Amino acid sequence: MKYTNLLLEQIGAIAILTINRPKALNALNSDTLSELSTAIDELGMNSSVKVVVLTGSGEKAFVAGADISQMKDFNSLEGRRFAQLGQATFRKLELMPQPVIAAVNGFALGGGCELAMACDLRIASDNAKFGQPEVTLGITAGFGGTQRLPRLVGTGIASELLFTGDIIDANEAYRIGLVNRVYPLNALKEEALKLANHIAGRAPAAVQLSKSAIQRGGNMDLDSAQAYEAEVFGLTCSTQDQKEGCTAFLEKRKPIFEGR
Repeated sequence: MKYTNLLLEQIGAIAILTINRPKALNALNSDTLSELSTAIDELGMNSSVKVVVLTGSGEKAFVAGADISQMKDFNSLEGRRFAQLGQATFRKLELMPQPVIAAVNGFALGGGCELAMACDLRIASDNAKFGQPEVTLGITAGFGGTQRLPRLVGTGIASELLFTGDIIDANEAYRIGLVNRVYPLNALKEEALKLANHIAGRAPAAVQLSKSAIQRGGNMDLDSAQAYEAEVFGLTCSTQDQKEGCTAFLEKRKPIFEGR
């Protein structure tokens, strides 16, 4: 499918999905969210894609936030619908089969920070900025920020960021556990692809079921989550890749996974 506000390319087993509204610093409006939802569906059904890298167009912004020009005149019902659209899209991203790496190349504020948090891994350029500055606009985070941020960095730090609207740099984001790694801007894409290919080299079903256990188990009590983990472990034991992986280990050689 051809997109207006997104770019989608595939390099081997890696899909690169780019928010492409550079003049608006890749801000998220309803059309972009709808396209993103469609792209997630497209990628989720593409078995040749093992890992997705999500980034923003240009060098200034990953996603600078939700589109304030669209939100400015919202009434209560319109605001709720916009929040629900963003939440549903980001949850779909979170639950898609393939791991998603956010390559944060600049501003990730408001909806941009929320989008990054819906990805499985976050790596950032050294010029990246993160924050939930909604309170400075008289609103709250609406695309999951009040829920994912405490889960990622703890309630105290999340409360400070959400209550003050303060913006932090990439090194501080790394310190508090919001991002996994920080790289120079000119190395970010290369490092994102390197990490994506590293993950893609593992058994696909095992990686995807690990993601499922993390995402679904996080909303269960420990006993239920471990029961789910046992189920996905059992599923991996029915795959050819499991037989190959164990045999290769015993034979002291590198496994050759075929996704079966």
